[in-house]
Amino acid sequence: MSATTPTKGSYWITTFGCQMNKADSERMAGILEAMGYAAGSDEHSADLVLYNTCTIRDNAEQKVYSYLGRQAQRKRINPHLTLVVAGCVAQQEGAALLRRVPELDLVMGPQHANRLGTLLEQVASGQQVVATDDHHILEDITTARRDSAVCGWVNVIYGCNERCTYCVVPAVRGQEQSRTPQAIRQEIEGLAAQGFKEITLLGQNIDAYGRDLPGITPEGRRQHTLTDLLHAVHDVGGIERIRFATSHPRYFTERLIDACAALPKLCEHFHIPFQSGDDDVLKAMARGYTVERYRRILERIRERMPDAAISADVIVAFPGETDAQFRRTLALIEEIGFDQVNTAAYSPRPGTPAADWPGQLSETVKVDRLQEINALVETTARARSMRYLGRTEEVLVEARNPRHPDQWMGRTRTNRLTFFPAATFPAAAVSGPAAAAAQQGAEPGDGAIQPGSLVPVRIESVRAFSLSGLPRVPALSR
Repeated sequence: MSATTPTKGSYWITTFGCQMNKADSERMAGILEAMGYAAGSDEHSADLVLYNTCTIRDNAEQKVYSYLGRQAQRKRINPHLTLVVAGCVAQQEGAALLRRVPELDLVMGPQHANRLGTLLEQVASGQQVVATDDHHILEDITTARRDSAVCGWVNVIYGCNERCTYCVVPAVRGQEQSRTPQAIRQEIEGLAAQGFKEITLLGQNIDAYGRDLPGITPEGRRQHTLTDLLHAVHDVGGIERIRFATSHPRYFTERLIDACAALPKLCEHFHIPFQSGDDDVLKAMARGYTVERYRRILERIRERMPDAAISADVIVAFPGETDAQFRRTLALIEEIGFDQVNTAAYSPRPGTPAADWPGQLSETVKVDRLQEINALVETTARARSMRYLGRTEEVLVEARNPRHPDQWMGRTRTNRLTFFPAATFPAAAVSGPAAAAAQQGAEPGDGAIQPGSLVPVRIESVRAFSLSGLPRVPALSR
């Protein structure tokens, strides 16, 4: 967080959508604080309100317009309010947003997140600004205001070159732009120096990392790949865990799997969307792989890391999807045994090929299929959770449970959210940043732990998507 004394009032950022948007919001918050803004407590009283938007689903887009309507009313009463729309809806709509909501001061696409300060200077000079042109993303690792002090997101590749027929991301986030390994490592070293313990490398299609960077190895492969990047950042001191997302089955290699199995900081959790369990639907989606190819990836992961957690994304009711094709998706979920699946009914997006295809399915079919698949996903996740019962898991503590402040919460290496009571925590079990305090005579109990501690927790109860347990002694060793 910036140490700048606030001089420009308060700001409020509402973030919709994916982790990429959340990471962009952290950077924009950092820029605002460096400019002299302070984080506000309420979007209805802040002096600057920014909506970082998502256009993957129509309901998320419509929610933004609802929020903007309320802020437009505020601006008519208080013309000094600064109103900003960033992210994918801004990129998609551009100047049309100003015609729909003339009270807006700034409309800016995702590629311009690091230019927020410059764009607001233009607004201060009396301009209404639209920044949606193609733009080379500038390196800026100094201004992020991190929402967590333990787990940090690090963008490694922006944009996407895929052309999935349902997806608007390439149009709103632009072409792939990989950051250099040196810049990425420098950012991670900075996070480690601030006490961060876990980093997640982010990309819309992270397996594509490096294919736009120059260099060929003597073996004839690209010099910069995600696998090489993992090796390049693995030894950053202070970082205990490394994750990455989101993966694409077309590019997920055995070499990458082997690296994840060999590098101890790489967590045994993989998010690999499959989108459909039917090959004809996958072909219509232009996904570039088959169900069998997807199966082989997961088989290889479980050969090397038997306890690995697998999560995924899936779309139901894609144009023309038959009931039999939908049943194949259900069967794949049962066969694989996913730890979690993010589900969505197909939503036509502007400018995507599938939006104009015949065979659009009714809302009734979409709702019915979504309800059925969600029930199966929860049943499968609950069955997967059972394997934790009675085991001791290493939990990286992130914060207090906001619903039950007498509990700590964190995640296992396999990304299961885990809760345990603070009052019974034994000091001898602490590792991580609280270890020194414990060794210097800290009393057992709450004072022996803080966010960033690695705690061995015996799992006493399981739910579909979370666990609960009691801390154990001694601390887990690597």
